[in-house]
Amino acid sequence: MAEQYIATDKRSGLEVAVQGEFPPHPDDRVRIARTVNLFARLMATILVTENETQRRERFIAIETQLEMADALIREDIAEVQRLLQTTMERMGVTKDQLDELTRRIINELGGKDAGDLPPEFRLGPSDN
Repeated sequence: MAEQYIATDKRSGLEVAVQGEFPPHPDDRVRIARTVNLFARLMATILVTENETQRRERFIAIETQLEMADALIREDIAEVQRLLQTTMERMGVTKDQLDELTRRIINELGGKDAGDLPPEFRLGPSDN
């Protein structure tokens, strides 16, 4: 039987409901409640933003962070990298600038040899 949890933001009255089969462990149920409450609060905060441009930017920021969290949980490193690159491009940071920053970080951490790095963090042949 499906269960439901409803979170209501007190400031705005916005309600968010989650319905499904919930795990029986009490800690999992607490996490469901906390996550739904947080999401309701985030949505309410964005919705009260009067400036349309800021409101849209805030929606995009939350969407991207949720997509990033999903990709991280699924351990989809390629998607995490794509989302990071897209976010940085929106901020005006180019791929070349990101590659240079990556090189600097690797050098600072003492990983000058790409063999010392996990495969997902190695720069491609054209980037070296």
